[in-house]
Amino acid sequence: MGRKRAESPSNLKFQQPDRSGPKEKTLLELAEERGLFEQARKKQEENDKAKNPPKIKKMPIKKPEKTKSKKDDDDDDEPLSPGAERFLDTTLYTVSLAMLHFTLDVFVQNQYSADRIVWPKVWTRAIQALLVFGFLVYTLHAHSSNPTILPGLPARYQNHLRQVIFFVMSVCSGCYLIHITNTYGYLAVMKQAPPVGCLWVWSVIELQLPWAVLSLAVAGTYLKVKGYDIK
Repeated sequence: MGRKRAESPSNLKFQQPDRSGPKEKTLLELAEERGLFEQARKKQEENDKAKNPPKIKKMPIKKPEKTKSKKDDDDDDEPLSPGAERFLDTTLYTVSLAMLHFTLDVFVQNQYSADRIVWPKVWTRAIQALLVFGFLVYTLHAHSSNPTILPGLPARYQNHLRQVIFFVMSVCSGCYLIHITNTYGYLAVMKQAPPVGCLWVWSVIELQLPWAVLSLAVAGTYLKVKGYDIK
């Protein structure tokens, strides 16, 4: 059951709202006086900085230039020409064979009890061996600048011909050295053994392994068949 109004709407008085300004300070004015807006702005800026830290600009780091090492300098050097390589190769072989000749010459004279080693003659023979072996090595030694040993022969047979030459040289010099050391007098041995021995060593070095073993086997067979011994 509804309540009954105390007064009827027709008895209510209508009034205009008060349009005059507020007589007391508003909340906005109070907040502005206390600096609340400024504090709120600073607080917001701090929060934004905490969430989004400023980006650090990356500066490119310049790497120091690498200094050239000695190895790099060597790599920059121009390679030797084939002719220069052939000359150096010939010099290496020739000097080694001349030193071997000098050593064998001294050993042979000591073996046969020479009263006195004549050093000027030993040096002279070593120089002669240097010249002879220099010519032989320059002519016969295999090198990229000298692949042809016999003009007119096909290239695929050049190396086979070179191996045949050194094989014959090895067999002949080895057997002859065994022969003279067992049958000739000491003067002939002193004169012939050093150069023949160097020729034998060099020819075996130039041979491929199967051919070198075969040539030594032939020399060993010759030694056994003739009944010689190694002196």
